Amino acid sequence: MRRHREVEREIARERIEILFRLAREAFPENRELSRRYIALAKQIGMRSRTHIPKELKLFVCKGCGSLLVPPENCRVRVISRGGSRVVLTCLDCGRIKRFPIGRKGR
Repeated sequence: MRRHREVEREIARERIEILFRLAREAFPENRELSRRYIALAKQIGMRSRTHIPKELKLFVCKGCGSLLVPPENCRVRVISRGGSRVVLTCLDCGRIKRFPIGRKGR
């Protein structure tokens, strides 16, 4: 039973990565299709109880669910006052994501 669950999660991870790749490829021509691929990847992750990798999750807007492509539909700023952080602003819905940057181990 445990082995079956591990295999299922591995398949889910592969499908999530494929859907994110397809979303990146479809983004320039069809943003709605790209958004649908992201939604499907989230559903697969929830159904299989698999985490979406952090590298992929960083570029998804929590507000509208679209893929964040820096020059196209999001603005990236680096703020240094009060601790360094990266600020991503979705230009579709206005949602802001903040990520601290700095030394590891602090």
